[in-house]
Amino acid sequence: MRLHRLTLTAFGPFADSQSVDFDELSSAGLFLLHGPTGAGKTSVLDGVCFALYGGVPGSRPTARLRSDHADPETMTEVVLELTVGGRRLEITRRPEQLRPKKRGSGMTPEKAVTLLREHTGGAWRALSKSHQEVGEELLRLIGMSKEQFCQVVLLPQGEFAGFLRAGAAERAALLGRLFDTSRFKAVEDWLRDRRRASEQRIRTGDEELLNLAHRIQQEAGEGAEPPQDWAAGEPDLAERILAWAAVLRCGAREQAAVARLALDTAEAAHTEAQQEAQAVRELYALQQRHAAAVRRAAALAAVRPEREGQLARLERARRAAAVEPALELREKAAREHTAAQSAERAARTGLPDGLGLAEAGAAQLTEYENRQREELGALTEAGRAEQQAAEVAAERGSLEREARGAEQLVADADAWLEGWDGRREALRQRLDDAQTAALHAGELTAVRDRARRRLDAARDRDQHAGALQGAEDRLRTARDTTADAREAWHDTREARIAGIAAELAAELHDGHACLVCGSDRHPAPARRCARQVTADDEDRAQGVYQRAQAVQSEAQDAVSRAVAVLEAARAEAGQTPLAELAAAHAAVDREYAEATATAAGARPAREALDRAEAEHTRRLADRQHAATRIATLTAHREGLDLRHADLTAQLTRARGPYATVAARRTALAADIARSAEAARAVRTANDTAQRVKEADARLADAAYRAGFDTPEAAAAALLPDGEARRLREDAEQWQREEAAVTADLTALDLSDAAALPPADPDQATRTAEAANRRLQHAAARDAAALDRCAELDRLGARAATRTTELAPARADHARLRRLADLAAGTSGENQLRMELETYVLAARLEQVAAAASLRLLRMSSGRYTLVHTDAKASRGSRSGLGLLVLDSWTGTARDTATLSGGETFFASLALALGLADVVTDEAGGMRLDTLFIDEGFGSLDEQTLDEVLDVLDALRERDRAVGIVSHVADLRQRIPVQLQLLKGRLGSTLRQRTAAER
Repeated sequence: MRLHRLTLTAFGPFADSQSVDFDELSSAGLFLLHGPTGAGKTSVLDGVCFALYGGVPGSRPTARLRSDHADPETMTEVVLELTVGGRRLEITRRPEQLRPKKRGSGMTPEKAVTLLREHTGGAWRALSKSHQEVGEELLRLIGMSKEQFCQVVLLPQGEFAGFLRAGAAERAALLGRLFDTSRFKAVEDWLRDRRRASEQRIRTGDEELLNLAHRIQQEAGEGAEPPQDWAAGEPDLAERILAWAAVLRCGAREQAAVARLALDTAEAAHTEAQQEAQAVRELYALQQRHAAAVRRAAALAAVRPEREGQLARLERARRAAAVEPALELREKAAREHTAAQSAERAARTGLPDGLGLAEAGAAQLTEYENRQREELGALTEAGRAEQQAAEVAAERGSLEREARGAEQLVADADAWLEGWDGRREALRQRLDDAQTAALHAGELTAVRDRARRRLDAARDRDQHAGALQGAEDRLRTARDTTADAREAWHDTREARIAGIAAELAAELHDGHACLVCGSDRHPAPARRCARQVTADDEDRAQGVYQRAQAVQSEAQDAVSRAVAVLEAARAEAGQTPLAELAAAHAAVDREYAEATATAAGARPAREALDRAEAEHTRRLADRQHAATRIATLTAHREGLDLRHADLTAQLTRARGPYATVAARRTALAADIARSAEAARAVRTANDTAQRVKEADARLADAAYRAGFDTPEAAAAALLPDGEARRLREDAEQWQREEAAVTADLTALDLSDAAALPPADPDQATRTAEAANRRLQHAAARDAAALDRCAELDRLGARAATRTTELAPARADHARLRRLADLAAGTSGENQLRMELETYVLAARLEQVAAAASLRLLRMSSGRYTLVHTDAKASRGSRSGLGLLVLDSWTGTARDTATLSGGETFFASLALALGLADVVTDEAGGMRLDTLFIDEGFGSLDEQTLDEVLDVLDALRERDRAVGIVSHVADLRQRIPVQLQLLKGRLGSTLRQRTAAER
């Protein structure tokens, strides 16, 4: 990568455009970049970094890149022309900044701009203007991040001097940023996480095994406590649990065998006791049956006379049963005759008086019925006429009601139509007013919004005016403070430069070499003045100035923002007072609210007008229809009046003394029914009297044949059904009891049992129950023993299965733990206790030390060589990042922190150059044709300076350019090609000097 030209505009301390022609500077291979402090040497290097990466070294914001000396119309811009990857490119970058508005006063934000062009075919061709695309393309071509580029191309010597004296942790941080070893750290973390996850899986599995062991102990019962020292994660935990469970299973099987033997013994004793109890119960039952038979025989003998009297009653009742049908027939005939006589009297009660029907026979009653039926038939036609008259009267009433309704409808329609013209005009006027208000509200909307915006802008204008005044006061104060701090810093630096000889002399001691001349004798060292200014004093003064600059920059930004927002508010609100704008806005708002409220009635007004017009049309149609209907109803009603008069004359003749024909027909029908009923009742009474006589004759004959003197005697011998059934059942039961008692008294087994001693079934039952309880207890113990064996077998199988499942995981965990400990440096196999990332960084440091030693040998006249050491660090420090300097004059290796100031400079320079070579190779071997070396040459003596310059001069091989940034005056004489920076009150300027100009 070669730089050709850099143009800085309003950047850093440069107020206008300043250009650097790197091709001219690189013609001699070695050039000097010098100028007073604060002139902008670092800004030149910042411009290169900003053009390539859109940022500057460190964490400074891009918002602070704009020059405070620049004219507001001049935009901050950096243009860099370079060759990288065989392509000639031009990069233009402008950071985000404020610019004056094109219209009006004030400032407006300007977005950041990035442009990339390529020179091909003799002309420039635009490639991209996207920040992301340009950044990705440059990163691909350069192959280094911003941090690597700043470390390799800019070579800050002070940082590497600190690197030589730093500990392992600080060195690891720098090397890690440059070589991006985060992936190796990620491998360490990945192995550690995998080891923890594997360890958790093993612990979870062991906890499951311990839970199974606890359940095995619960099943095994007392005396099966597991050892107290078992814990999850022990290597042989599974084997110990399996062995312990196997012992418990053997003991459980022995207990099951003992329980089975006890169960067999209890079953035999239980069977014997049951058989004995059964025999005793059977003997007891036989003895009880014989005693009961003796008692029943005595009881039967005592009630024999009573039983014989009951048998005699049953015999008389049996003979009377033959007379019972005749008795029932006589009673039934008497009941029917009595009922018929009552019905006859009731039927004669409703017959008409004066016709001789009260004592008439059945024939006379029937003749009367026939005459009434003939008269009823003659009234059938009159009934139909009466129905027609009723229908005509109903229809006349309906016509009258309909006619009255039609007349009322006509009257209502006339009343409503009378005021129609006035209502229609009022509704139309209401609709016109609402539509006019809607148009006016639409016109007021824009006026109202404009008034509100002007009012809000006026409030912002008045508020920001006060804020601008405060910001300007703070800016004036910050400028004064910055000017005072700058003057104080310059005075302090000049005083320190004036007294630097005394400062160097303070470090001289007899017998120790001078850092400047190398002599170990100091005959006349410079003495300190009354107020000696040290480097710390200069640093503090510079820090005060930088902080003051930061405060001034913030104050300037605040003023710019306040001016921008104030101008924007003034452009909208103008100079009209806030109170006047508020009153105007309130008036427009009220007028808009009134118009909006009136306009809201447009739709209801339209709907009301539509409803009224529809009602008008309906009323007209209803009135016309009602008038037509009235004429039709009047003609129909007159015809019905004539028909009704004819039917009324016919019905008057048919009704006679009754109110209606129907009433007369109802009366005739009732007379016919009563006379027919009376005739039937007379005939029924005559029939029942004859049946009573016949039943008396049959009853007397039946009593004589059954052996009774009178029918009354036969009736007295009859027994009720329930009593006769009870007496028969008692007789049958008595006979069965006599037979059963006789059978029991004559049975041989009962007689033999009665001859034996009395049996005791309760004692036999108690003995059998005791045997049963012993059997149940033995069976429960046997079942529990079998269940225990089965559960222990199941749990043991689960433990064995889980152990088998965990075996591969245990092997994986052992391997992961070994790898993780090895990568983390905690394993005994890692003798140096070196982490994986540190191991990789140590390899890189070894490469850097080897590359740096090639230049360090030349700078130190073959005396010093940098050597990497991986010796184990003490007190827990990180190993593998040690760095020693090998002194060929003494043959000893010592820590780099023991180098003197000059030795530290060229050692750090050699280290920076070696690191640049290694990082370049790491980034893809890209050739770096332009390098910059920072301050630090002032600590070298003349001979060492010559050797260092020779080494730097060797870097010019193959057309490489090296720029030295330094204040050392001697270098101005040794390096003819220079880039000089001049500073002034209006900003810094650049001037290039070539060898020919000297």
